[in-house]
Amino acid sequence: MKFPRTCVPFFYILVLLVFTATTALAGDNVWKPIDPAELALKAPVVEKDADAEALFWEVRLEDKDEYQGDLVFQHYIRIKVFTERGRESQSKIDIPFGKFYGSNIKIKDIAGRTVKADGTIVELKKEDIFERTVARASGVKAQAKSFAMPSVEPGAIIEYRWREVRSNQSANYVRLQFQRDIPAQNITYYIKPLPGSMMHYEPFQMENNGFQKDKNGFHKMTVTNVPAYHEEPRMPPEDSVRRWMLVYYTRMDLSRIPLLYWQLWGSIIAEVHKSDLKVNDDVKRAVAEAVGSETVPEKKLERIFNYVRSRIKNIYDDASGLTAEERAKVKTNKSPADTLKRAQGTSEDVDMLFATMAIAAGFDARVVEMADRSNVFFNINFANGYFMRLHAIAVKMGENWNFYDPSSAYVPFGMLAWKKEGQQGLVLDAKSSEFVTTPLSPPEKSKEKRTAKLTLSEDGTLEGDVRMEYHGQAAADKKEYNDDDSPTERETTLQELIKAQMSTAEVSQISIENTTDPVKPFVYAFHIRVPGYAQRTGKRLFLQPAFFQHGHSPLFPTSTRLHPIYFSYPWSEEDEVTIDLPAGFTLDNPDAPAPLSANELSRYEVKIMTTKDQRKLVYKRNFFFGGGGKDMSRLYYPATSYGQLKTYFDMLHKRDSHTITLKQETTAATTTTAPAQ
Repeated sequence: MKFPRTCVPFFYILVLLVFTATTALAGDNVWKPIDPAELALKAPVVEKDADAEALFWEVRLEDKDEYQGDLVFQHYIRIKVFTERGRESQSKIDIPFGKFYGSNIKIKDIAGRTVKADGTIVELKKEDIFERTVARASGVKAQAKSFAMPSVEPGAIIEYRWREVRSNQSANYVRLQFQRDIPAQNITYYIKPLPGSMMHYEPFQMENNGFQKDKNGFHKMTVTNVPAYHEEPRMPPEDSVRRWMLVYYTRMDLSRIPLLYWQLWGSIIAEVHKSDLKVNDDVKRAVAEAVGSETVPEKKLERIFNYVRSRIKNIYDDASGLTAEERAKVKTNKSPADTLKRAQGTSEDVDMLFATMAIAAGFDARVVEMADRSNVFFNINFANGYFMRLHAIAVKMGENWNFYDPSSAYVPFGMLAWKKEGQQGLVLDAKSSEFVTTPLSPPEKSKEKRTAKLTLSEDGTLEGDVRMEYHGQAAADKKEYNDDDSPTERETTLQELIKAQMSTAEVSQISIENTTDPVKPFVYAFHIRVPGYAQRTGKRLFLQPAFFQHGHSPLFPTSTRLHPIYFSYPWSEEDEVTIDLPAGFTLDNPDAPAPLSANELSRYEVKIMTTKDQRKLVYKRNFFFGGGGKDMSRLYYPATSYGQLKTYFDMLHKRDSHTITLKQETTAATTTTAPAQ
């Protein structure tokens, strides 16, 4: 979408003042009385098969500060446990903290208790609360305050409360969650807005019940009979499927005229970035040093890109080694020249320096604003800049824009971080900004290349050396996950990865390469021994040659699906497994699984070969998914497409589970067979 040049902004400031709050509530440390009917409740109300149900979840917040400060949410939840499964799922509580929604979240003042069916009360002890790292279904790590509720049993009520403190909350909007992992009879928010402000709220995946005036200046909103939120494999980001509401202040609401809003927004942000793109002599000298004698435009940009990457430390990258306190002490760069001089800066500083150097080299370079599709899907019709949290650099090449992402430390030149790819980005211009769809990297750019040289014993033990290389987006994901871990923690991550796949595996001689290298692939190399890999029955061994897929469950195990299916990025896999066969055993008519294809979207092909002496098996597997498209249409599928997608991946899983037979010879072999194809 391109805006007409006649649409000129008539103001340059959008005041977007949002909640920063502290909470001082009478009765914060008092448990609400429990109705005998709640203790006597025998069955859930919202979902008949639920193992546990929230009787209520209340959240209070009061906005006292017009500007930046701490925003405090006071949570209180009461849960009824119905079954043994409910006891297991609700006994252990994790409350995430850390960096969320652009703020650093801390959890304080946790209190809890269990009320048994006979009325006995067992309090949660403070010493039983600890911190741990948890992994979400999306694969993202998070820190959590964890505790086990005491003496939980079917029929009991558990309740706990805590304060969620969002420190240094920026002048931005607040997300209110209206769904939990169990159904809820009532969810209520109490908000005391800033005096004299105009509060707005935008619902997502839910009806707009609206806030009603309550006591003491608070506004109240309650939703009832809320079903549980269920995580599913390969699902969209939570806030694109979960029920939630965005609450914000604004003095001018242009939500009904998005065309005008985005033109104004683009003009304002382009104006803000003027000083960030200022070329001076220091920048020109840096360009001359970076480009040298290169004359090919794309090569010149690549040299500038590599210069910025190698010379400037991104202080917000985990690999920088800076603590939060050290980052806070770093001086603010007011220009690209400052970034060059100090050799460090924020993600935005890194991107702006690249853009400025590109401009100095004669290119038309612009800042691009976009949403983070790992967090939420962007909707252009919601005219609000809240979701435009990421940026990249667009450079005009002929009639097209090419996109670059120098601040994403592990993303190769010519690619964007996957959360920026395949979506609409606003290319900023003071007079005529335009939305352009950023390109989606093809599968071959994000390859998982794996090799294994193994030996099979006659008792079914498989042993040998393995190398797993990750490129492109796959490498960036692995590096981001591992770069802030110690070497021991990285090895533990690998051990757990292998153990989850093959429980009997013994891993040693681990080498993890290029964890913080911006260019080279991320590599796992190790020695492995897997007792009982092949199944021995009498004089036969049954072997799954797809070593890297051994032990994997089907990608989509359930017969039905609630949420859409969503893949983060296109990817490809290239496997080669060589297995020395045990003495005295030969292959019994080996065959390879049939190829599988979904036109340009996906292809699967396997070859199984043997050496002439029949002592070595060679298995080669190639697979890709997400090909043939340049936008999200190859990665996002509605729930109605689940059956077809599940069938395809079930067929893939069946082929990967393909087993071949080795039989023990009674006499020496005198002939060879042709390679199995």
